[in-house]
Amino acid sequence: MGVSMKHTNHSFNEALLDYINQSPTAYHATNEAKQVLLKKGYTELLEKDAWKIGKGKYLVTRNDSSLIAFTTPHPLTDGFKMAGAHTDSPGLKIRPNAGKKANEYFQVGVEVYGGPLLNTWFDRDLSLAGAVFLEMENQTLQKVLIDFEKPLGIIASLAIHLDREANDKKSIQKQKELPPILGITSKSNASFLDLLTIQITKQHPNLKFKKILDYDLSLYDQSPVRIIGINEEFIVGARLDNLLSCFINLEAMTTATTNSLIVLNDHEECGSTSTTGADGSFLKDVLLRICKDQEEYQRMIASSMLISCDNAHALHPNFPEKMDEAHAPVMNLGPAIKINSNQRYATNLETSGIFTHLAQQIDIPVQKFSSRNDMPCGTTIGPITSSHLGVKTIDVGVPTFAMHSIRETAGTKDSFYLYQIISKYMSTN
Repeated sequence: MGVSMKHTNHSFNEALLDYINQSPTAYHATNEAKQVLLKKGYTELLEKDAWKIGKGKYLVTRNDSSLIAFTTPHPLTDGFKMAGAHTDSPGLKIRPNAGKKANEYFQVGVEVYGGPLLNTWFDRDLSLAGAVFLEMENQTLQKVLIDFEKPLGIIASLAIHLDREANDKKSIQKQKELPPILGITSKSNASFLDLLTIQITKQHPNLKFKKILDYDLSLYDQSPVRIIGINEEFIVGARLDNLLSCFINLEAMTTATTNSLIVLNDHEECGSTSTTGADGSFLKDVLLRICKDQEEYQRMIASSMLISCDNAHALHPNFPEKMDEAHAPVMNLGPAIKINSNQRYATNLETSGIFTHLAQQIDIPVQKFSSRNDMPCGTTIGPITSSHLGVKTIDVGVPTFAMHSIRETAGTKDSFYLYQIISKYMSTN
């Protein structure tokens, strides 16, 4: 028994790569998803407006960095087929007072965001993207997105000749070593705000603004996400955790025939405690507003389920001892159900069974991941959302190498496998 889908494995991966390459920050990932949904006929709701929800397709964003979309072809008491992911990735954010000159070089100060694998950020072609808040000439305020879309700087390593123990005892002094070099001060007297002003004018030529009030900007690897391998087995690039899952959910949503919902939260990588994170009120606020009363809300939650999608660790051939040998997912053998008895993942007996049954109906393989007893286990938006709403939840993910590296690796089959399962889920009463 199959499910109607618009993609082949190849076309899905091509669209996935395009989405990630167009989404250097959570703002861009949210905007790209929003534009896809608007083209599919979704109606945008603003939180400050009154809502009249009938049968239809809707989306709402918060802070332009998180998004909820839902369809309501059936009574709300039938529940929602929910799927969740997060729009942010670990990395380096630009500090508020960024520009500085040091020994004839122009640099910018950075702050570590989340838990990036910092050694992978050295000697990369780094660009800059994010959101800027402006005062307009007509006295209004406006937020705009920018993306330099070219290499601007580099975090240069110290030569081995000057650090003979670099290959054996290297540790990174974050405050000292991470500020990237953008230029030579004698070549330009431009300040960092001058650089932003030039870029805003270039990207938004019709925008009439007086000054920059603030910004939220991140560095990113300018090298595109691409497919590699002898037989094109691997997707390699930045932000696979977790834009890969955002795209899977987005594409499945566009073919949904049941009451379906996706939530793409920001700030998962730093704990989810924000207005846009899973530990905030965004999802619950939306669900309460679309139900006519508390009774309908409680019945809807009891009939719903959430698939929390976030990358899983893949068995690394050089480090097999890092995994429990019976729960070590291999790339391209299917998405992994993530299980932790201490509730670091929200998977339970029922949700695991439902997900496995869906996969078996369309002949998709699934694997199981459980961390070693002597190693800490990460977590996701799954347990947070499940505990806030009381909705039954499963945590799943695409097996991945080098999670939180500036360039991660996943299999070319697993994302499509997970897309097929979630498409089936959102088309099954």
